[in-house]
Amino acid sequence: MTAWDYIVVGAGSAGCVLANRLTEDPSVRVLLLEAGPRDNNFWIQIPAGFNKLMNDTRYNWCFETEPEDNVRGRRIPIPRGRTLGGSSSINGMLYVRGNPLDYDTWSQFGNRGWSYESVLPYFRKSEHYEGGSDDTRGHGGPLNVMPMRERHEICDAVIAAAAAEGWPTNPDYNNGSQEGFNYYQVTQKNGRRWSTARAFLDPARSRPNLRIETEALTTAVLLDGARAVGVRYTQGGQVHEARASGEVLLAAGAVKSPHLLELSGIGQPERLAALGIPVAHALPGVGENYRDHFAPRMNWRVKLPITLNEQVRGFNLAREVVKYFAFGRGILTFTAGIVYGFVRTRPELAAPDVQYHFAHASYATAAKRVLDTTPGMTLTVYQCRPESRGSIHAISPDPTSAPAIRPNFLAEEIDRQTVVAGMKLGRRIIDHALMDRYRAFEMNPGELVQTDAEWLEFARNNGQTTYHVVGTCKMGQDPMAVVDDQLRVHGIARLRVIDASIMPTMVSGNTNAAVIMIGEKGADLVRAARAAA
Repeated sequence: MTAWDYIVVGAGSAGCVLANRLTEDPSVRVLLLEAGPRDNNFWIQIPAGFNKLMNDTRYNWCFETEPEDNVRGRRIPIPRGRTLGGSSSINGMLYVRGNPLDYDTWSQFGNRGWSYESVLPYFRKSEHYEGGSDDTRGHGGPLNVMPMRERHEICDAVIAAAAAEGWPTNPDYNNGSQEGFNYYQVTQKNGRRWSTARAFLDPARSRPNLRIETEALTTAVLLDGARAVGVRYTQGGQVHEARASGEVLLAAGAVKSPHLLELSGIGQPERLAALGIPVAHALPGVGENYRDHFAPRMNWRVKLPITLNEQVRGFNLAREVVKYFAFGRGILTFTAGIVYGFVRTRPELAAPDVQYHFAHASYATAAKRVLDTTPGMTLTVYQCRPESRGSIHAISPDPTSAPAIRPNFLAEEIDRQTVVAGMKLGRRIIDHALMDRYRAFEMNPGELVQTDAEWLEFARNNGQTTYHVVGTCKMGQDPMAVVDDQLRVHGIARLRVIDASIMPTMVSGNTNAAVIMIGEKGADLVRAARAAA
């Protein structure tokens, strides 16, 4: 049996970073385990192909929530990547660092080294930004970040309408000043998706000290008392064990990392006992503190046949396919959100509390991402830092059984107030006179919705997630914390969690950039511990 220095569980947004950075030292041997297949699907590389991957169980775990009264008993899809690159291989490619306030809040909770000033060097280290240059942006890093390549007149009109309503046109929302509207920045290169598998794993694949195993489902962390010594995984119908002389690093994501801890006997003793899982270590915070962005989607019928709804059909689509493969341009480079907006719903707030995603497209069903056949446009609205907290817990000792996901959306009054305020401001922007040329009528929620109670009911009945699950192995020193500020699991030696699950609170925006930063910082923490040993 090969003895590895480090075993990384999960080749997603953080796992690929860890595999690359740790194997930069040729003396370090790393085993990278990924439950899904290789990332060689045709649609992964084409930005617009994310719609094809939303319900593809080969590359997507296709989790869903338990029915909850807060969302009128609905089950809500929770897509999670299941391939090399993880969710960065199936997501909307939007690069959003969040607000400096997010990381300063983490630091205020006692997490040393996680302030905005402390994490900014890791954001810069990972990226190569094709836009303007200043001391906040990175150049020469493996992750290619670029301004949206294409523009559209309806998108331009939304930015102008927002400006007319008093919000700035912000040239770079990732430089520490977030408020305003403009086009998103994306993780693409030459019109292709630039996942963490492309950015971090491809340059490291040929290193003799890195071994990558795909379709390898990790089923347990192996423990020797209060110390992690390896993992058990299944591959090709066979059960394997791998041993680590250094550390086991969980980077399986905010759904699978807490699930794997529970399957390994680490979690709430009464919950584990009820499932027949022997308790190895009591840690009550495992699977708690679930947070996600809950997003109602408002849409309008458009007067002119110039939206993506028409451009993805017939001759128009054929022309766009030629444009894409010849020049890396056109509608196939578009993502889920094209125009961003960050606004404060109350003037006294220190930072924006609502984020918008606008696209000149509309969907018959938001969950299935099926485009309408007639012209439309959509404004997605969510609260940046929701206070409502849910959970993820195993329901069976069988590692192939999905855990129960209970988000508890809209449980807190501030969340309900903020999402209603955000929708009302969104309507105000689209109702501006600068949109008259394009706006036919509001389809959802429709002009009959006017009172706060009606707005909230629309959100409860129609809101989805924007696929930003975090927090379920939160970092901190309080009784419900799972890892410390070095990302070490409390009470278990040689075991760390390095992914979105460690976030103590939500970041203000799409989460992929922050997870890559966590991977970068986590790699440095691991290397520092090795050097000190």
